[in-house]
Amino acid sequence: MRALVVEDDPRIAADLAAALGGAGFLTEICGDGEQAWFRGDTEDYDLIVLDLGLPGLDGLSVLKRWRAGGQAVPVLILTARGTWQERVAGIEAGADDYLPKPFRMEELVARARGLIRRAVGHPAAVQQAGALSLDTNRMTVTLAGQTVPVTALEYRLLSYLALNRDRVVSPSELLEHLYGDDDAREANALEAVVARLRRKLGKGVIGTRRGFGYFLEGDA
Repeated sequence: MRALVVEDDPRIAADLAAALGGAGFLTEICGDGEQAWFRGDTEDYDLIVLDLGLPGLDGLSVLKRWRAGGQAVPVLILTARGTWQERVAGIEAGADDYLPKPFRMEELVARARGLIRRAVGHPAAVQQAGALSLDTNRMTVTLAGQTVPVTALEYRLLSYLALNRDRVVSPSELLEHLYGDDDAREANALEAVVARLRRKLGKGVIGTRRGFGYFLEGDA
């Protein structure tokens, strides 16, 4: 999963990125409202964590612009402002959830995971696709009840396919959500990850629809 953290305090932004990164997210940081609006409007994220108190363009204005432009990415608002009127304003502007500061990182991660699962229509914490099971809270993979050891990158690929198991996912989309703007974002890198997973999981788990992309067998 690919997440954008929009927070102008470098220390808080780094802590947020570390917490989300430890939970399996590919996380990017932005500290400016105008830049945040542009990145959210032009890049493909699974989640945006948005602070309201931003320099330049404030977070509420950024959110309104995204929604006016048709961006449906789940947005979790963070703010030190605590009145119910401000929370209502954030929800009415298009926020999917609201977390006042201070907060526990464990709660932020739990809310982030839940938002993504609900956004794709698979709200359960354990994602099941045939004999394959992914526990999105524990970040574990099992096949027919047996634990399968996977790397962080392999887990991100499997979890993205599991959460989008109703369709075929193109290589370009997978690359974007696995690597973001990383230099390693090349088709042969993706093929190598898929090949490693197929060796671990065996046949009949990750399927390929030639010319279209990848899917979990029996679900697309």
